This record gives sequence, structure tokens and C-alpha cells, in this order.
Amino acid sequence: MAVMSATIGTAACKCSCGSNAGKLVDDRFPKLDAIIAKYKGKPGALIPVLHEAQQLFGCLSEDVQDRVASGLGISPSEVYGVSTFYSFFTLRPRGKWKIGVCLGTACYVRGAAEVVEALKKELDIPVNGTTKDGRFTLEVVRCLGACGLAPVMMIGDDVHGRVRPEQIPEILKEYR
Repeated sequence: MAVMSATIGTAACKCSCGSNAGKLVDDRFPKLDAIIAKYKGKPGALIPVLHEAQQLFGCLSEDVQDRVASGLGISPSEVYGVSTFYSFFTLRPRGKWKIGVCLGTACYVRGAAEVVEALKKELDIPVNGTTKDGRFTLEVVRCLGACGLAPVMMIGDDVHGRVRPEQIPEILKEYR
């Protein structure tokens, strides 16, 4: 369970999520408690609580999951299971800009793997990694629904189609 501090309602945050990383006491925990209270006792409460917790903290670290489990009266393993099952939840902080490169059949055949390699090299991170400055997270996805524009990648909500590896530095310049 989360380590309680001397101040009621706060906890020492063991995570590196969000701007309060490294603070001895994390003042977001009382807000999390309010979120939990809003949903406690309602059927299907776990997913909306986790969603709001992730918005608050930036990710679902172990201490956040423990607080949710305790607050909702469920096991930490149930919270962890849901947190890791759904792709929209993350246990680690993500960058400001999430880059998703499609590796579905049409994109793969048209060179998406080379686009991924160019991004890894340009950003100096592996797939599922986040740049040191917290600006970018690189992920691969199975389909973005734009097969006619293959290979396709998304940065945030922006779709980039017919991407070639040599275009990566110029595309990223817009988000730096």
C-alpha cells in the first residue's frame, strides 16, 4: 500500500509521473481520494477511476494502483490486471507527444518497419520508450484505419501518411 506521510490524505509518491515527481509529499492523492469516493460502490467503478487517476498522475504507478485498490475495496491484483489489459492505460509516464506507427499489413508491406527504425534512431529510444526530455513516446499499433496512406503514423491526433524514413527529422521538427 502507499506510504502515508504525516499529513493526512497525502502520500509519498514512488512514481515518476507528472510534474510533482521527486516531491516528498504528493498533493494529488487527496484529489485521487475524491475521485474514488465519487465512484465507490457503483458498478463498473474501476475503469473510470483508473481513467481519471491516469489523467491526474500521468500514469498508473504502483502507489496509485494501491490507493485505488484500497479505496474501492478490491485487490491490488485486480487493479493491476485492468491497468495492464487495456492499451489506453500506462504504468509509466508517456511523453507529451505519443507517436504511433502502424505495423498492420498494408503499412508493414510499404515500409513501416523502416519508419520505426528511423524514429528510434532520431529519438534515441526503443519502441515503448520515452525521450529523456519527456517530449515523445514511441509506440507501434496494429491499424490506424488509413491503409490507403500506408505507411501511416500518428503524432498526437495528427495523421501522417505515406511516410518515408528520410522525412522523420522534418516531421518531428513541428513537435519539438
